Amino acid sequence: MGLTSTLTSTHHHIHLDENMSGTNKSAALEIVPVHVIHPDRDDLFRAAACPTDLLKRNVKTMGVQCTQCQKKLDKLLKCSKCKGVWYCSKECQKKHWPIHKLGCHDVERSSGAIKLVRMITANITLMMCLQAASVIECALLENPRIGFDMPFMVRVDIAVEPVDILDFIRLYLDGGTVQEKIQGMVQVNTISPWVPSAHGPLTPTRLRLWREARAEGNAKGFSKDPIGLIEFINYTEHGTTSAFRIPPDPIRLVKKGEPFISSSAFTGNQIEKPLNSATLLEYINLHIRADKQNQLLLRTEMTEQDKEVIRATGRNEESLSVTLLKDKMRREHLYANIVNLTANQS
Repeated sequence: MGLTSTLTSTHHHIHLDENMSGTNKSAALEIVPVHVIHPDRDDLFRAAACPTDLLKRNVKTMGVQCTQCQKKLDKLLKCSKCKGVWYCSKECQKKHWPIHKLGCHDVERSSGAIKLVRMITANITLMMCLQAASVIECALLENPRIGFDMPFMVRVDIAVEPVDILDFIRLYLDGGTVQEKIQGMVQVNTISPWVPSAHGPLTPTRLRLWREARAEGNAKGFSKDPIGLIEFINYTEHGTTSAFRIPPDPIRLVKKGEPFISSSAFTGNQIEKPLNSATLLEYINLHIRADKQNQLLLRTEMTEQDKEVIRATGRNEESLSVTLLKDKMRREHLYANIVNLTANQS
């Protein structure tokens, strides 16, 4: 299954009216959804969605690796405090502790984060977009050695946002009432390349992981496909890194460079967007948002940490998670009116 180079995405339009009483600048905001569902949303989603049964079969073939020795794990033994790293044995956990203790802290999230990452990597539609974005970000077409003689790595920052955009707005404005339990969904904030000059060389463990994956790919007949590393991060520096192969389809998509066509649910007009990593991520996020039945298995209850990131962004605080969410909001059409509202208030 592949993506065509012309993709139709769904858009939501939220109209915000600020009702002031005298000079009271903290007056309540009336949130009025003008048009929140693209008329063809369900048909568009079904046309591109990976079937649930295929996702479940794919995820069984994907293992998680020990943070210390990179051995593939059948059973997850996670750090009991931060729940963000995994080990094959207590011995590996002890060896890794001098490094891990610098960032280990209590978090609310359980092992659910790794389950969500595994569902992303099992999804051929989402992974094709990430593979195409990796081709662009790592300049694979400009240097034929990358992925063959030279390793590359991309970092994918993910977060959990409310399924209902009105819940997002209430959290962002930090004044609206939200339910204690909010259904959330995975969203991709950014994808960025590992740049040795800025981030330093890959660690020996990661280099070994890449070399083994490159050799395995050659042995299985994929010698013409670039192979790199992908790291998924969720709010912290603790991520999960794995090797991934880029098949021909996403490379052809990037080479053709045809623009994406987005249809506005509000005006009915078509919006042409260039083929770049930002457009690919927006397609991923809108595709996940359109999954009303959780066919992709990428929905989960939001934690207080998830909610606080959105509140902190609305308060314009300074942190990496806030910066990533701000960048996403500036890029994606869905958040345009929310960003404009904040600018008008400041």
